[in-house]
Amino acid sequence: MMLHLLNRSPQFDGIYWDLSEAFGAEDHLLLIEDACYAALPAAAASLAAFGGRVSVLSEDAASRGLLDRLSDGVTVVDMAGFVALTATFPRSLSWF
Repeated sequence: MMLHLLNRSPQFDGIYWDLSEAFGAEDHLLLIEDACYAALPAAAASLAAFGGRVSVLSEDAASRGLLDRLSDGVTVVDMAGFVALTATFPRSLSWF
């Protein structure tokens, strides 16, 4: 069980490929900073490999004006939710 933190936009498709190869059956992905753009419906293909285990940080999505435009399959979490995810997953890996 691992929490993956991703901050790159979907334009960096190589990192999404590498992440999908390392992503385990019990892992979770949290989109932060510019990775929030991957949570838009137009970029849904970049998240298909993660099987609905994807969250986006609300503060980062809000600062980019994306909160009301996110895909239905992406869970929105605030900073308290981020802390809860780090408590749930014993290990984390940052993709920067």
